[in-house]
Amino acid sequence: MHEKLNLVPKKVFLTKGVGHHRHQLKSFENALRQAGVAHQNLVQVSSILPPKCKIISREKGLRMLVPGSICYCVMARADTNEYGRIVATSIGVALPKDDNNWGYLSEVHAHGMNEKQAGDMSEDLAAEMLGTTLGFEVDPTKAWSEKEQAYKSSGLIIKTTNITQTAIGRKNEWTTTLALAVFLFE
Repeated sequence: MHEKLNLVPKKVFLTKGVGHHRHQLKSFENALRQAGVAHQNLVQVSSILPPKCKIISREKGLRMLVPGSICYCVMARADTNEYGRIVATSIGVALPKDDNNWGYLSEVHAHGMNEKQAGDMSEDLAAEMLGTTLGFEVDPTKAWSEKEQAYKSSGLIIKTTNITQTAIGRKNEWTTTLALAVFLFE
């Protein structure tokens, strides 16, 4: 008889970072360090927030990490080596009212967006994915502020949020921005 392996995270935390360096890999490493997860073996996964998965603070989540462990995360990453170019990354979160249902995480990897634009887009994407799963659709041409009210007043989605990191490219260096939702199993 085969035993089925289910890896269902019980907790998640949001973190972000920015890094700069003359080498792209080191710029990425510096962003991971600022986010507090450079000592993890990160495995990127897609965008489902499991039912009953509790969002905890960054500080509490970082304390729970064990160096060298395999760590599942939803990661948004943007890099540039162009002086003055804006890079933005954001993770959007949409939580259903019924915590027996799953929620959504979305990633935005962008160039030329400011923090508000990237954050709004990531929340909008997460809410739209969750809303359509629950059978609730909002006019996609409306502004996020209008859609946000419609989603929340539907009674199906209780919360949306985001974590966003932006930076401006430096001369003769790579700039990397990261936003992550890091899953924990206990």
